[in-house]
Amino acid sequence: MIHEVDEVLKSLLEGGALAGSGIDVAFDAPTRDWAARRNAPTINAYLYDIREDVARRQRGQLPVMDERDVVVKRRRPPRWFRLSYLVTAWTRQPQDEHRLLSAVLATLLPRELLAPSELPGALGALGMAVPLSVAGSQTESRSLAEIWSALGGELKPSLDLVTTVPFPAYPDYDAGPPVTEGAVVRVRRLDGDADAAEPEERAHRPPQVAAVREARSAARRSRGADGTGIAP
Repeated sequence: MIHEVDEVLKSLLEGGALAGSGIDVAFDAPTRDWAARRNAPTINAYLYDIREDVARRQRGQLPVMDERDVVVKRRRPPRWFRLSYLVTAWTRQPQDEHRLLSAVLATLLPRELLAPSELPGALGALGMAVPLSVAGSQTESRSLAEIWSALGGELKPSLDLVTTVPFPAYPDYDAGPPVTEGAVVRVRRLDGDADAAEPEERAHRPPQVAAVREARSAARRSRGADGTGIAP
């Protein structure tokens, strides 16, 4: 799923206010060595943190239906994970970097929710919208200054981009066949009554099955038992 999120972010960053600009979009760690090798204006989105959003965790099972709306499988609800990206701009002049960051903000701020139709592959197949936030409050256990220190680089302007995405919880479980016949109970009297030698039968059928049976019985009565069209 993470690579599919990268695809979505790359498409967003290359479009919007940056459409047609030719700006490179990268996902590398912005270390000193990487910065020294860079030779073109670049927007870098470095994935620095992955953790589960436990507030979204659900229990139980979800039904999976076929084209006839019949339950064929059951699966566990997906687990939601917060993917945090450090977005930075790299050019020769600080003013140009600030312009690129402004363009990133203008592109991402209106996109607070990504519809399933905008998501690729298995991520879009889940049919769930994905929230997206940029430049929000820092909630991770480590600050951006600590991240820059760990990367061995100097602190520079950056945007914190966070998206919370669903991950399937495998496996799926096969569901039993749908109920088409109701329960049948046979009751026999125990008081020795000879007239009650045959057990009494009581049946319960699902409403849709009972309706079909009644319709078939009515059709047979209208045609007649011998096929002449005369009811017996």
